[in-house]
Amino acid sequence: MVFGNETFGLSKEELACCQALMTIPANPEYSSLNLGAAVQVMAYELRRTALAETLPQPELDAADLAEVERFYAHLEETLIKIGFLNPASPKRLMPKLRRLFSRTRLQKEEINILRGMLAAMDDSNNHKG
Repeated sequence: MVFGNETFGLSKEELACCQALMTIPANPEYSSLNLGAAVQVMAYELRRTALAETLPQPELDAADLAEVERFYAHLEETLIKIGFLNPASPKRLMPKLRRLFSRTRLQKEEINILRGMLAAMDDSNNHKG
C-alpha cells in the first residue's frame, strides 16, 4: 500500500504506478484525514476483510511490478510504431491504458500473452516497412 503525504497526496506519476486505487469515504464538507488516521482505517478494513474470508482463494501467479512496467514500456513503444499513439503526447493515452490494465491483477502468463501480441504487431509492422 502506498499513501501520499497529508498536504498533496500522491502525484499523477505515483498514481500511475499503482495497481489499484482506494479512497476512504468521508464527510464531503471536511474530507481530509491525516496520514496516521488514513493508514489506521485502511489497516483495520484490510484486517477485517482478511478475517471474514472463508472461501479458499486460488493461488495466482501474479506479475511483479517490474514485469508490468516492462509491458507498459513495450505497449507504448509498439503503439508509437504502428501509428496509434502520438509520440508528442503519450501522456494522454498511456495513463488511460494503465488504468484499464490495472483493474485486474495481471498474471505472468497474461503479461506473456500481451507481450507476444505486441511482438507480433512489431514484427508485422517491420515487414510492411
